[in-house]
Amino acid sequence: MAQNTGGTIKVGVLHSLSGTMAISESVLKDTVLMLVAEQNAKGGLLGKKLVPVVEDPASNWPLFAEKARKLLAQDKVAVVFGGWTSVSRKSMLPVFEELNGILFYPVQWEGQESSKNIFYTGATPNQQALPAVDYLLAKGVKRFALLGTDYVYPRTANKILAAYLKSKGVAEADIMVNYTPFGQSDWQSIVSDVKKFGSTGKKTAVVSTVNGDANVPFYKELTNQRITPDFIPVVAFSVGEQELTGIDTKPLIGHLAAWNYFESVDTPANAAFIKSWRDFKGDKNAVTNDPMEATKIGFDMWVKAVEKAGTTDSEAVQRALIGVEVPNLTGGKAKMLANHMIAKPVLIGEIHTDDQFDVVAQTPEVNGEAWSGLLPESKNLIADWTPPINCGAYDKLAKKCLSGAR
Repeated sequence: MAQNTGGTIKVGVLHSLSGTMAISESVLKDTVLMLVAEQNAKGGLLGKKLVPVVEDPASNWPLFAEKARKLLAQDKVAVVFGGWTSVSRKSMLPVFEELNGILFYPVQWEGQESSKNIFYTGATPNQQALPAVDYLLAKGVKRFALLGTDYVYPRTANKILAAYLKSKGVAEADIMVNYTPFGQSDWQSIVSDVKKFGSTGKKTAVVSTVNGDANVPFYKELTNQRITPDFIPVVAFSVGEQELTGIDTKPLIGHLAAWNYFESVDTPANAAFIKSWRDFKGDKNAVTNDPMEATKIGFDMWVKAVEKAGTTDSEAVQRALIGVEVPNLTGGKAKMLANHMIAKPVLIGEIHTDDQFDVVAQTPEVNGEAWSGLLPESKNLIADWTPPINCGAYDKLAKKCLSGAR
């Protein structure tokens, strides 16, 4: 990608504003617009005004690739902030690699990938799923119902989770797995199966990777069948404050979510972010959530790397990003690692009466892992985009790059 010339730097925004994922993604578009406005109020970047270019891929996975190509090749954006589902990221990845663009991806995901052109500010399984399971195991949970939307993130995350649970002594018969399409609306029989699975006398929990607007009828059906947190708690990886705004939370008090940020975190940085967001939206009740924090972290890292490189040239900024540190909103620091993941704390939150989460457990910062050591196919792999390795899938035993070399 060429360096920006003239008086502006274009910033691509690629989040679904319609379709099944709009419930989650639309606020991320507004988050980028707020951050761009704030940066322009500080004088812009390299003396130039930032100009957002917004595209709506409409929860249509092939359309993500088409819109990414437009942003990079036609609009000549310096960076793109976008995606939610892993299938949307997988759709965009070849385009960013072909055109050597930069994508910041802000949502929890399955790992098992590292691209030179993608910077992953959402949680990998060891920064969300595994600590959540550790929390449940410590609470005496013996049976696990792994419910997910049918696409790459839930399937890979649950494969890793199942391997982890078995390594902790959980029998295969005590692990239930079920997948549903995007937008699933009828949960009666699935929730009934979960209820039966949890009625054996062993303490049971649901680990949910259900994504998007399917969460609304899912939680409603839990209430209909009287599945309470003291009977079968649910810990969700894709339900945050934004999703709770569409659900009657009173019957859900006590159910859980695992993220790296909650709006209820009490720090000066978070208070300032919440105020900025509500002012920007003109809504004193507007909520913040984890992918918004991950978007802010990515944006701040990109700004710092561009200033460090003195240019928006993709190659220079990619190199400058590694090692960049910025404050997170929970009181710590986020650092861009050599594998293009970041360090994040893990927080377990419990649904509260005011559509918020009370933090009931928190870890120190955990480094994101590109490849899981729990799966045979990746146990010897690492990602490292610094010399001399410069590789997204490096086999430590064979001492060779399998794919994704710089």
